Amino acid sequence: MARSARRPDPAIPFHVRQGDVLLVRSDLDISGARHVPRDGDRLILAYGEVTGHAHAIREKHAELRERDGRTYLRAPLPVVVEHEEHAPIALDAGLYEVVIQREYVPSPVGERSWRGVVD
Repeated sequence: MARSARRPDPAIPFHVRQGDVLLVRSDLDISGARHVPRDGDRLILAYGEVTGHAHAIREKHAELRERDGRTYLRAPLPVVVEHEEHAPIALDAGLYEVVIQREYVPSPVGERSWRGVVD
């Protein structure tokens, strides 16, 4: 059974996390954003780098869009975010920015010091 991710207080910005994927409710206008194709019958929010598992949505009415290096999930009806190693999360209809968690990595000056978290 999917956990329901409902917004308890409209004054608090809504967000929900599943592993290294953070979904933040948005009211941006994403018209003109590039369509992200499905992988088979699923929208993939993020792939696992080690296990091959994925944070995914199966509902056909949902879509992913990209603009300015950011990814957005548009769900005109409720959807469920699934992952093989996490509990499913039910989301209300809406627009969500998909943010992948990063972690700091100490490194010599001039080198990249952030990397994506491996789920």
